[in-house]
Amino acid sequence: MRIELNGEPVELAACASVSQAVDALGADPARGLAVAVDGEVVPRSAWDATALREGQQVEVLHAVQGG
Repeated sequence: MRIELNGEPVELAACASVSQAVDALGADPARGLAVAVDGEVVPRSAWDATALREGQQVEVLHAVQGG
């Protein structure tokens, strides 16, 4: 299936989860990440259970510390 991941088209396996999309991006889930699917934040506790569908937009954001 094809989704949009951080603005880029990406191919994932059918019924891929949010966790698999994070993995596809190469992001380290231990480092302050937030994920939104079609503009809705997905809690980290739901990443494995949240299946993606063809054409969805997934944004993975990294928390940045600063002042």
